[in-house]
Amino acid sequence: MKYRNELIDTANAMVSEGKGILAADESNPTCGKRFDLINLESTAHNRRRYRNMLLTTPKLEDYISGVILFDETLRQSTLDEVPFPKYLSEKGIIPGIKVDTGAKDLSLHDGEKITEGLDGLGERLIEYRELGAKFAKWRAVITIGENIPSNACIEGNAHALARYASLCQEQGIVPIVEPEVLMDGDHSIEVCYEVTNKAQSTLFKHLEIMDVMLEGIVLKPSMVISGKDCADQADVDTVASETVRCLKSNVPENVPGIAFLSGGQSDELATAHLNTMNANHKSEMTWSLTFSYGRALQHPSLMAWAGNDGNEVDSQRILHHRAYCNGLASKGEYRANIETEMA
Repeated sequence: MKYRNELIDTANAMVSEGKGILAADESNPTCGKRFDLINLESTAHNRRRYRNMLLTTPKLEDYISGVILFDETLRQSTLDEVPFPKYLSEKGIIPGIKVDTGAKDLSLHDGEKITEGLDGLGERLIEYRELGAKFAKWRAVITIGENIPSNACIEGNAHALARYASLCQEQGIVPIVEPEVLMDGDHSIEVCYEVTNKAQSTLFKHLEIMDVMLEGIVLKPSMVISGKDCADQADVDTVASETVRCLKSNVPENVPGIAFLSGGQSDELATAHLNTMNANHKSEMTWSLTFSYGRALQHPSLMAWAGNDGNEVDSQRILHHRAYCNGLASKGEYRANIETEMA
């Protein structure tokens, strides 16, 4: 493989000890929903101001290895007119890019989604690499409900993830593969385990079929967790142990690392779950376990910023603190009382 060594080096750097990935790849409509919380119009300029606040946070590189960007942001510059990919690279943070075009209705399967974006992806990846992206992300969405997910949903999304991953590696870009099982619903943690186990096993079957080099990927799974509306919410220890059990059943040892999505968990709960996995189960695992959080890292900082550049110092300090807490969690060293401190 042409880029074998580069892919391995980048994948390992993305999951280096004590660091994780900041997901800042919200689409413009999603960013608009976030901005509604602070009564700010979602214009290209305001999105640039917001991403500038996040990405220029002092010492962010201490706990963040890479940032997933949206297409618009990859092409934008800081307010000091430095292209965002160049700015991040100079800080030692790896720039990445979201490449899927979203989850669309799966034909003949009510209530299920299939992620699109494979058409023309090879050409887009060439351009993204030229713009400075070193890794990419593709998100599959799996919903738990009455008689779903279907085999069609799980197989179709796994195949798309594998095709995306092979196209990325062909262009020297590390693929983050993200099979997300949604928290929406009243299902138990046992049902979540069953679905997550099937989604992960099917994914690795398709990655093997497509000859994807596992040493050059990062897995971004959801945790095995109770549905948001389930009356019996599993505790932190159970979520940690069930998530690790599922990973051990499906993830080959040569995958360098796993960077969890937060998936609607609260900021502190996402950190606590990650910490407990590393504190209690590290000796059982060959891969690094870290974070690739979006809302769970950004939300407190967004609310503090509130669209006012005069709040930038405070909002950056809050982002740095959340990154610090999760960096500790990736080593199993987080404690709840750290939430009241500022790093």
